[in-house]
Amino acid sequence: SWVWNQMFVLEEFSGPEPILVGRLHTDLDPGSKKIKYILSGDGAGTIFQINDITGDIHAIKRLDREEKAEYTLTAQAVDFETNKPLEPPSEFIIKVQDINDNAPEFLNGPYHATVPEMSILGTSVTNVTATDADDPVYGNSAKLVYSILEGQPYFSIEPETAIIKTALPNMDREAKEEYLVVIQAKDMGGHSGGLSGTTTLTVTLTDVNDNPPKFAQSLYHFSVPEDVVLGTAIGRVKANDQDIGENAQSSYDIIDGDGTALFEITSDAQAQDGVIRLRKPLDFETKKSYTLKVEAANIHIDPRFSSRGPFKDTATVKIVVE
Repeated sequence: SWVWNQMFVLEEFSGPEPILVGRLHTDLDPGSKKIKYILSGDGAGTIFQINDITGDIHAIKRLDREEKAEYTLTAQAVDFETNKPLEPPSEFIIKVQDINDNAPEFLNGPYHATVPEMSILGTSVTNVTATDADDPVYGNSAKLVYSILEGQPYFSIEPETAIIKTALPNMDREAKEEYLVVIQAKDMGGHSGGLSGTTTLTVTLTDVNDNPPKFAQSLYHFSVPEDVVLGTAIGRVKANDQDIGENAQSSYDIIDGDGTALFEITSDAQAQDGVIRLRKPLDFETKKSYTLKVEAANIHIDPRFSSRGPFKDTATVKIVVE
């Protein structure tokens, strides 16, 4: 072959000056004929230019490996005057070698994730990875290291896998529900001179049943005419719960008192309170007041937090008959 090498390696560059890629050579006796070199193939004449006398090949435009990593060209020696081939064409490859000219990117950010409140230390939340357009095989241009710029001490990130975990145990949703985490990916293995990219992750703590219901007051007073219709609502009692959803649902019961036969309590799922109603007729002349002990108890109990219980509360209800 009359090409010095079948493969030329050229580092991608951004300079304005032409860069010498390589030089052609023929075994023909230069004194016998006037030789001219011609070039064809990928980028011939637009990206790569040949000196038809010396055979020097120059790159005249910026090469971007991420756009095209390899060029296949054909060189040939022809007669300077007739352009007739003097030798068969020879094919060679110019390979563009990577430099670190691309910063890591988080393509799907900003991100959102959830983790249950009261989780143990080191609970996995999610993983958020970046991409780098540089060559993952050559050098460290695409070797990424992850870190947290904002969101400590609540969360941590594994430098190589980008797995985000809780860094504090028992984070309480009722104290703080949402956290903003700023994540950085840096190439060159995290070393000085590397390029970096950032994204945000919003972590929301989901609710668990870690709070018992609590009556708003310990004693309720209601009055009712003796001729009230059966089934009429006498009054409402409510136990508040800092949890949400099904974790805040409670059932209400009358557990003691001298009016257990005359009154009943039902749970209003919409209002999350207990409605006291009349079951049997009242007689002012027979009895003028009643005392009930009512209980509110969570419906869905999480055994992991049983030590924070009991998940119920009681209150006294005084009912005066008019």
